[in-house]
Amino acid sequence: MLVAELVAQRQFRYTEIPIEDPGPGEVQVRVDAVGICGSDLHSYAEGAIGDTPCEYPMVLGHEPAGTVRKTGAGVTGWSAGDRAALEPALYCYHCEFCRSGRHNICANIRFLSNPGTPGFFREFVNLPVANLLGIPAGMSLEMATIVEPLAVAMHSLQFAAIQSGDTVAVFGAGPIGLLTIACLKVAGAGRIFAVDPVAHRRDLAIHMGAAAAIDPGERDAARQIFADTANRGVDCAIDCAAREDTTNAAIRAVRNGGRIVLTGIHSAAMVPFEVSPMRRKELAIFNVRRSCHESHDALELLTARMNWFAPIVTHSRPLDGIAEAFTLTENYEDGVGKMVIVPRG
Repeated sequence: MLVAELVAQRQFRYTEIPIEDPGPGEVQVRVDAVGICGSDLHSYAEGAIGDTPCEYPMVLGHEPAGTVRKTGAGVTGWSAGDRAALEPALYCYHCEFCRSGRHNICANIRFLSNPGTPGFFREFVNLPVANLLGIPAGMSLEMATIVEPLAVAMHSLQFAAIQSGDTVAVFGAGPIGLLTIACLKVAGAGRIFAVDPVAHRRDLAIHMGAAAAIDPGERDAARQIFADTANRGVDCAIDCAAREDTTNAAIRAVRNGGRIVLTGIHSAAMVPFEVSPMRRKELAIFNVRRSCHESHDALELLTARMNWFAPIVTHSRPLDGIAEAFTLTENYEDGVGKMVIVPRG
């Protein structure tokens, strides 16, 4: 099968490797679509995700959907031709965190696309049957790649703890920010502010439910949000960008006793926070690591509102066009929202 390997910063190569038959309890899936995530861009452009350096060669991609090719011994309920969204994490199910239901922080987690565990920018993959979620006939495989990041956005709302009518600021209107805005609308948030320097992303934020979209290059976003909330600040600020000063802008934009949710991944391992306003406001600050048991709910929401989510998926490229896809996505070119790699395109 063809595999796209990242071999250095901003450098891919194509390799042919064999694929074994699925083992007991496994399903072999033809990978039909994989979304490019912000963390993929960290690996591609920076050679690391936070304090975790890339180990070359490595295979990125962890927002996949595909079609069942064959099943291993003991697998029931799945047949060749069935279509599914694919869960990219492998859990041990035995550590204290798995036993308490917090599988996303499993002590022995293996995440497909991390160093040493190949991701989905390839033609085929063998997965435990539990990692497949069947998708409805009316959903495209490109749209099904939204399930994984939508589950992350839904998980972040556990910490946001939105009450009906709460005001919220979302910093970053890339795909995860747009999906977060959608989840906030479903959760009953009141006025939602989106902050992003890219014009077409601000337009998408309005489509997804933001009441206002602010260009931080033109005005101080936190100051504008404060003014628009009668100098109170928003109840919750969610940083989906983790770029430059977005977390500190979130700190400045939130009210006394408010909540900060950090969904985006900072490039640097050490990030300076404005601790004085954090303390004076007595803010609660939460970190998000992927999702935890939200995938089925994400699929249900996506199925119910496909037309609403459809504008997020704007581009697709074949596996042999992956370099162009990453360049375009990194530079926010051509109105790109979510870029999807179609391995057999």
